[in-house]
Amino acid sequence: MGGSYNSTFRPHLDPRRLPLANQIRIIGGHWRGRRVRFPAQEGIRPTPDRVRETLFNWLGQDLTGASTLDAFAGSGALSLEALSRGAALAVAVDRNPALVRALAATGAALGMRALETHRADAQAFLRRESRLFDVIFLDPPFADDPWATLLPAATARLAPGGVIYAEARSPISGGGLAVSHRDKAGQVHYHLLRRAPVE
Repeated sequence: MGGSYNSTFRPHLDPRRLPLANQIRIIGGHWRGRRVRFPAQEGIRPTPDRVRETLFNWLGQDLTGASTLDAFAGSGALSLEALSRGAALAVAVDRNPALVRALAATGAALGMRALETHRADAQAFLRRESRLFDVIFLDPPFADDPWATLLPAATARLAPGGVIYAEARSPISGGGLAVSHRDKAGQVHYHLLRRAPVE
C-alpha cells in the first residue's frame, strides 16, 4: 500500500479540521455519527457510506453477539460498524502497520474492548487462524486477484450459518459459496456469500 505514517496520530482531534479523504463516519449503531480518522495511505478505499448501509441492511443491522473478521481492514470501517452494532468480537487484519496502529488507537479512544487488531498478510492469517467467524469481510486491493485461493481459505473459517462479504472489481462466485445478495456502486461489485446448500 505504501505511504508514510504520521507518528503524531491522535484519534481525538476535531474531525471537522481533518481532510474528508482521511476520515470515515460510523453510520449505524451505538457510535452512529462518530467520525474517526485514519492515516493517508496509497490504495485505501474505505467502503462508502451507501455501500455500508446496504451491507448492514443485508446483515440485519443488529450483530449482537456475532464475531467478525476483516481480513483487509484498511481504514477499519467495517470492523467499527460491526462493533457499533453489537458484535462481540471484531478481528481486523491488515499488512500496513500504520493502518493497524491507527485502528487500534481509534478503538481504544472509543472504548471498543472487543476490537482485536493484527498486522499480517490476509491469506497467511487465514491459514493459521483456528477460530470461526459469523461474518468475514473481504476487500482486497483491486490490483490483486486472489479469489481462487482467498474464498476457500475464508470459507474454512466461516461459522455455521455465517456469511462472507466480498468487494471486487468484477462479479465473483465459487469456492463452494452461493451469492445471497449482490450490487454494484461505481466500479465496485459487492456481494454477500453463503455456503452453497448440499444437494
